[in-house]
Amino acid sequence: MKLTKERLYIILSFFSIYVIWGSTYLLNKILVSQLAPLYAASIRFITASILIFTIAKFLKIPLKITKPQIRNTAIAGFLFLTIGNGLVVWALQFVDSGFAALEISAQPLVVLILLRIFEGKKIQPMSILGVIIGCIGIYLLVSQREMISQEGMITGMIMIFICMLSWAYCSLFVSKADLPSNFFVNTGYQMLFGGGMLLIGSLIVREERLPFSSWNTEIINSMGMLIIFGSIVAFTAFNYLLSKVSPEKVATSTYVNPIVALLLGWYFLKENISLQSIIAAAVLLTGVYFINTKKALTIFKRFNKNV
Repeated sequence: MKLTKERLYIILSFFSIYVIWGSTYLLNKILVSQLAPLYAASIRFITASILIFTIAKFLKIPLKITKPQIRNTAIAGFLFLTIGNGLVVWALQFVDSGFAALEISAQPLVVLILLRIFEGKKIQPMSILGVIIGCIGIYLLVSQREMISQEGMITGMIMIFICMLSWAYCSLFVSKADLPSNFFVNTGYQMLFGGGMLLIGSLIVREERLPFSSWNTEIINSMGMLIIFGSIVAFTAFNYLLSKVSPEKVATSTYVNPIVALLLGWYFLKENISLQSIIAAAVLLTGVYFINTKKALTIFKRFNKNV
């Protein structure tokens, strides 16, 4: 198969949302060890938006957008970043980074259901099978009593579920909304609005705002990587993919992210990985195959004709 320029961009974009975003759970977990969650998230996205606009200006990329695009990027910023990311960062005060990523891996299920409800899209047999397998994996995860019995764990799980719903719905919204044609600029405006609303939320709940002079090296490095790679690179790749492939395909990143998050959390934060979590991760990855492969769907159709 010929590797076209567009196909290469798609492959690199999937690598970004699979691997880079998988590492953001670890980085955010490090941040909330010292910084207030909404405050930390607001700094990340506002700083990233300023850098994006600066780079765009240097490259002479037009930043002008229409009023409908302002409204739509504000909505996307709120759903993706203020709710979809901000509450995850908040929940990481109570849950392990790997556990959070594993719970969010149920998102493809939500996307498929929303596609059926709002767009009447038929769910393919192999996708249904993938979702069922994914649900089994989620059950294996949340049925671990030694984890969910920890203080604040249930609250954290509920917050992450809300984030998952917000992110899934917004994935459908942005795939059809009138947004800036340049993906870089589109990302910048979403982060500006999302980060601004996170800052307002931080002020409303009166979070402590630790001055930069008090940040240690670990916090500074984590914030820097979140801004450059987690925000500018990966989120731009995410917006690009939503315009090129179906939302349920993009949502499969939530199956791979947990594996990356589990390994990084175990290696750097000494988070415990139980045998049941390993089994759950393996089951969830199997779900990726059935949701995301056309070959499997073809095999299923051939089998169905012979029945």
